[in-house]
Amino acid sequence: MTFSAKALVLVPALLMSAQAIAWQLTLETGPLAYSYNDTQIPNNSNGDRFDLMALTGAGPVPYLRLNLETTFNERHTLRALYAPVSIEGEGTLPEATRFAGETFAADTPTTAYYQFNTYRLTYRYTFHESERWRLGVGLTALVRDADIQLTQGSTTANSDDLGGVPLLHFNALYRLNPEWALEFDIDAAVAPQGRAIDAAWIAEYSASDAWALRAGYRTLEGGGAGGGVYTFAWFHYGVLGVSYRF
Repeated sequence: MTFSAKALVLVPALLMSAQAIAWQLTLETGPLAYSYNDTQIPNNSNGDRFDLMALTGAGPVPYLRLNLETTFNERHTLRALYAPVSIEGEGTLPEATRFAGETFAADTPTTAYYQFNTYRLTYRYTFHESERWRLGVGLTALVRDADIQLTQGSTTANSDDLGGVPLLHFNALYRLNPEWALEFDIDAAVAPQGRAIDAAWIAEYSASDAWALRAGYRTLEGGGAGGGVYTFAWFHYGVLGVSYRF
């Protein structure tokens, strides 16, 4: 076979592969509430452990998540996710608290700001696909952009953190009928230094080939106790979302 003949065979194959690529953009929002938000910085005798909810409250506050995913060659999926979280409020500490090099008095109005933004890239391989079920496993690379700040009068202290962690990924989709589906999605990892678990149970209604509506519940729990920092939190999300397929 000559080079030109090979090209005539390869070009249609490449075009067919490109046409097999599907994209989905999903916007998720709703109320976000906290069960706990414990921190101690530094995580030694120079810091005191306290619950940030004493200052920020438990919510609910609005949240936003945005993800873009593409599936190619039927079984391979890449997903990019932006998931910011933040809450701010004013309250009082039950006792004098040492945080990030400063001491904050008890029973004094104190403003707290908490941020935990994550950026994730997931690869998923679909190992089972049937009329009803789609099952996939993969890996997620997570980059966190976290910040905690306390302000009391003229005293301000903050601790920020930018870092990454690998997570295991699993996704299961069950099709009730052509319009309705149930989905379970989780990114998780557990290590001696800490843990991260982000799991969602979603009901999806396909209004058309392009548009789908989503509703459900998501929970995010975890934190770390390494590098001189202790911070663990548990979030609960009421999920309302819309997906556009193209």
